[in-house]
Amino acid sequence: QAQLVESGGGLVQSGGSLRLSCAVSGDTSDYVAIGWFRQAPGKEREGVSCISGSDGSTNYVDSVKGRFTISRDDAKNTVYLQMNSLKPEDTAVYYCAIDLVPDLRPDGSNTVIPWYDPVQYDYWGQGTQVTVSS
Repeated sequence: QAQLVESGGGLVQSGGSLRLSCAVSGDTSDYVAIGWFRQAPGKEREGVSCISGSDGSTNYVDSVKGRFTISRDDAKNTVYLQMNSLKPEDTAVYYCAIDLVPDLRPDGSNTVIPWYDPVQYDYWGQGTQVTVSS
């Protein structure tokens, strides 16, 4: 079991920056990945970024590439999302989530699931609101 708590959201003007934090606790050793998702009213949950627990590799949705950076501080059990050059389209509730339990086929092999598919993430935080004004 894991617990995740997001912080760092707020109201900023277009072009501004925010850094979101995701504090992770519980039995989270050897996690597969931690991801950031966002959801705006009336829209589906969207994968923003993720970072691998094994090698630190990262992924980003195209719309945030070059603007957002995901990172982790293992000593603090915290994952960050640095968001620069924010746009009104970035307005959403941002959630962090952990892919903790490997998704395996009956033969024991890992299933192939795109990083942005929320179905593979096992525990979610409560979210933090990010609002970007025009």
